[in-house]
Amino acid sequence: MKKLLFAFIASGLLFVSCSSDDNGIDNPNPDPPGTINDDLDAQAFMWNAMNLWYFWQADVPVLADTRFANDEEFTEFLSQHQNPSDFFFDILLFGEDRFSFLNEDYKELVNNLGGVSKSNGLEFGLVRFSEGDDIFGYVQYIVPNSNASTTDIKRGDIFTRVNGTQLTLNNYVGLLFGDNDTYTLGLADIADGVITDNSTEIELTKIENQVEDPILVAKTLDINGTKIAYLMYNRFLSSFNEELNAAFADFVAEGATELVLDMRYNPGGSVNTSRLLASMVYSTNTDELYIRQRWNSKIQNQLSDAQLEDYFASTTGTTPINTLNLNRVYVLATNSSASASELVMNGLAPYVDVIHIGETTRGKNEFSITLVDDRDNSFIYNADRENEINPDNSWGIQPLVGRNENADGFFDYTEGLAPNILLEEDLENLGELGDPNEPLLAKAIEEITGLTTKRGFSVQMPAKSFTSSRLQTPMLDNMYLDKVLNFEK
Repeated sequence: MKKLLFAFIASGLLFVSCSSDDNGIDNPNPDPPGTINDDLDAQAFMWNAMNLWYFWQADVPVLADTRFANDEEFTEFLSQHQNPSDFFFDILLFGEDRFSFLNEDYKELVNNLGGVSKSNGLEFGLVRFSEGDDIFGYVQYIVPNSNASTTDIKRGDIFTRVNGTQLTLNNYVGLLFGDNDTYTLGLADIADGVITDNSTEIELTKIENQVEDPILVAKTLDINGTKIAYLMYNRFLSSFNEELNAAFADFVAEGATELVLDMRYNPGGSVNTSRLLASMVYSTNTDELYIRQRWNSKIQNQLSDAQLEDYFASTTGTTPINTLNLNRVYVLATNSSASASELVMNGLAPYVDVIHIGETTRGKNEFSITLVDDRDNSFIYNADRENEINPDNSWGIQPLVGRNENADGFFDYTEGLAPNILLEEDLENLGELGDPNEPLLAKAIEEITGLTTKRGFSVQMPAKSFTSSRLQTPMLDNMYLDKVLNFEK
């Protein structure tokens, strides 16, 4: 039997170690109600963590501070929900929450947030055929130094079958994202809007601890004397901040005066990395506000303005930032662009002319934190406190805990950020990423230089994917907060 606390004094830090005997956070429930059965550890952890941190805590009746009068009521409530995953998704989440998630193994959750996962390195979108439940996939890019990079599969390839079975809405999850580490894709040809199976097969194997460098392409193009930096950036990973800064050092050294920031497949990641990238684009003026956080009332009311505000950065933490000091940036973004990608666009908007080419983005403007069953640390995951996490409960949750607004106060883009120039990817002409003739990049170059070409930008077969390989990983399109919060009276 273990003591159950309804709410906990919040510790001082997200993702970084910190301890304090008195951190100044008021406990809304000063009298803990008692004990629960050990079998309900996961459910009790989830309720307590969500009661304290969840952005919509006040809008979920079962998360109210006064919901339970005593231990018995609370234990009876938990006993009615034996499946922790169902309890989280069906009982605790607010109806408008599209993005909170969890993992039965918090270590896997943490690894995925760091860009480490089991993967074959094939990144793709899935599209429905115009009739029926059959679907097909198209290759968006190949992760370098992965299993897929050793095969003949490439960007633009179409596949319809896995192990000889036609992909459908009902079977694609099991075939592509199940426990089978090795599978064989059946490829197809595409011409004039028609997809036809061919005999080519590609065998792929998922590798443990596959790490993806989010910088797929970084180069400076010389277009009739105009130096245009091009960055294909596929996830906001703090472990690659120095490599990102080095890429901008090269842009500066090569005399780039324009930037095409390609985030068409970027589902998000670290909030702090988004701040660093924005600083590399615009400015290292640490007096200018990048974003301001909004938390639930329990947390918001106990934070000062200084704690809620993030300014443009002058260093990565260890290295001076290399900035292009631009007053405009061309962003390639699609419906696969989410969270931290959208945050960069919104955070730059008050200062920079953000010219968005592509499609309306996904519309994820909330951030999350990683919570585990470490009650003395207010459930906040801390790598230095592994021994303090309840050994009988390995669940980790990644709930939405706040929203970011830009310096103008704008944050409401749940419907996505609409493009200035609408241009979809064409399945019959995806082009090579980083090549000046690739359609989205070619359109940006045309806008930058003002030089029109004889080529058109008509799309024969739009790449309208309903999901992608990145959205089927434990990380999904998460935007996580990784900043220090020092709570003081």
